[in-house]
Amino acid sequence: MADLDVDALQRWLRAFAASIAEQQDDLTALDAAIGDADHGANMHRGMTAVVDALPTTPVGPAALLKQTGMVLIRTVGGTSGPLYGTLFLRMASAAGDETTLAPETFAKAWRAGVEGLVARGKAELGDKTLYDALGPAVDALDASLADGESLAAALRAASAAADRGRDATTPMVARKGRASYLGERSAGHQDPGATSAALLVAAAATAVSEGA
Repeated sequence: MADLDVDALQRWLRAFAASIAEQQDDLTALDAAIGDADHGANMHRGMTAVVDALPTTPVGPAALLKQTGMVLIRTVGGTSGPLYGTLFLRMASAAGDETTLAPETFAKAWRAGVEGLVARGKAELGDKTLYDALGPAVDALDASLADGESLAAALRAASAAADRGRDATTPMVARKGRASYLGERSAGHQDPGATSAALLVAAAATAVSEGA
């Protein structure tokens, strides 16, 4: 599979929604330790709405990604809605008018989305946020594609990098979000945002592998 079409993007969104539904309670438990105990429920509500809104008539990648971002902003509470929404809206802008996304175009769109998320949340690596998973993921994606790997292989590398980034948040002291209010007490807890972000990358890897 060389390019991503709308069907592949829909598989990605459905896979992410399924992962969120499966791990909703775990995400909430992680958030209960250092946040508002609502990340799982909020993300489940948002991704259920995204899947329910998936178009039944043909649309381009940009339109699908834009719709996803708007739905997430509208339905996900807390900071996660604006951050994930911005990710997809920036991806939509970078996708342009393409009817399918070449691997390099998809990677460019993904990086644009992550950069938009960073600009909105003012996060840096080590702040104990979802960027700690997404930053390494986009770097791994770009590096693998530059080495001539297929998109499927590059996304598997991105997923592994996201998982490592997620795991690395456990000993961190949060510097952003509600968890930062806890100071040193936030250390020792895996970040729920980084956890859901790793699920997002894993879902992309699964969707592309299934379509290969």
